[in-house]
Amino acid sequence: MQTPRLFVVTGIMAAGKSTVSQALAERFHRSVHLRGDLFRTAIVAGRDDMTPDPSDEAFAQLRLRYELAAVTADRYVAAGFTTVYQDNILGPMLGEVLELIQTRPLALIVLAPPVVEVARREESRDKTGYGDFSPTMLDQTLRQDTPRLGLWLDSSSLSPEETVEEILRRAPEEALIP
Repeated sequence: MQTPRLFVVTGIMAAGKSTVSQALAERFHRSVHLRGDLFRTAIVAGRDDMTPDPSDEAFAQLRLRYELAAVTADRYVAAGFTTVYQDNILGPMLGEVLELIQTRPLALIVLAPPVVEVARREESRDKTGYGDFSPTMLDQTLRQDTPRLGLWLDSSSLSPEETVEEILRRAPEEALIP
């Protein structure tokens, strides 16, 4: 039986997090693809989404989302599931989220294709994720304000399967957070 592992996959919207996280989770016998946005969309009334100028309530709900995801990821791993937790965790919040997660070691993967590739992907998606944010705004936060932890991967020239292969190959040495 494989020892359950925890992967945290982040990046800006349209970086490929959902597709890559699903493909990564499918590589393991017992696995979970935990989508952090599930905890945001679970709020039926009173949700206050993040904006470029967020309210205190929006920050409180974002922190709640991260706390719930961290506890859930830890519980799945404790129950024997390799867990791929995928979310938009940018800027200094990345360090805070990593502190909330108890499972160690964990593999942190930051999908960081160039912003022009993200904009191209966003245009071709059925869903739209940016709202009040632009790809450029979030890319700037990613590259300037996010701690350089884990494996940062430009997946722009890789298929989702090739990206998973690269993660599995490089994660043991480059992505681990002790």
